[in-house]
Amino acid sequence: MDKLYSPAKMAQLRAKHDFRHSKSLGQNFLSDKNIIDAIIEGSEIGAEDLVIEIGPGMGVLTAAAAECASRVVAVEIDRHLIPILTETLENYDNVEIINADVMKTDLSEVVEKYRTSGKVRIIGNLPYYITTPIVMKLLEERVPADSITIMMQKEVADRIKASPGSKTYGALSVAVGFYCTVRHIANAPKEVFVPRPKVDSTVIRLDVRQERPVDLVDEKLFFETIKKGFGQRRKTLLNSLTGIRGMSKESIAAVLADCGIDSRRRAETLSMSEFADLANEIAQRAE
Repeated sequence: MDKLYSPAKMAQLRAKHDFRHSKSLGQNFLSDKNIIDAIIEGSEIGAEDLVIEIGPGMGVLTAAAAECASRVVAVEIDRHLIPILTETLENYDNVEIINADVMKTDLSEVVEKYRTSGKVRIIGNLPYYITTPIVMKLLEERVPADSITIMMQKEVADRIKASPGSKTYGALSVAVGFYCTVRHIANAPKEVFVPRPKVDSTVIRLDVRQERPVDLVDEKLFFETIKKGFGQRRKTLLNSLTGIRGMSKESIAAVLADCGIDSRRRAETLSMSEFADLANEIAQRAE
């Protein structure tokens, strides 16, 4: 009998349910047990934990999670996959399937409704085209999860993991780093997916911080400063930050000087704490 993650089994399910992969939904299903195991082990799912899976596809990761967790809630946008999920997960009484768009779903409500006595783990093989919006939704809405272990395009994972001074370091690196610590779990070459995508993937784990890593006067202004700083990467901070909260170039020069930051530096050289210093100084001067 073919395993659920085998290409042969997937082909059988596609034929039985007359299912066609949706390019618009970015569907690439995982077909490698080693990567499935890496995600489950990397998530450290406990017997009392609630797992929320984003985009279960045909249920290969869902079934593996259900073996470990107290409860699994799988949120799938494609209604054509619901009959397949119903079949592949029929032997698991601890799985709930929700046919919904995760971007329009209040995941905090989902957690509240299905919460168990253990931790909350979010997992998923995210569609490439919507990875960043999903990640930022989870973090900005402060969905009460302990960890988020997700597959994504390698390029996006590299940006999230990047350090100041590197070419891939940007607004996403600082933003995710503000909310979480980041851990590399596994690499997933394009050959382990059905259908095969054009690029390789990476699994990372985000552990949600319990406390802010920096002290901020105005959190909204902090993110505004990051966005404006990276808005035009080739510009110096003096030029890129001019105009924030209506501040003149002279005022920004004074802010940079007071923070001990060379006005000729670019945003990609700044650490999170330096962005925090800048935002706090701007907040005080803009009052």
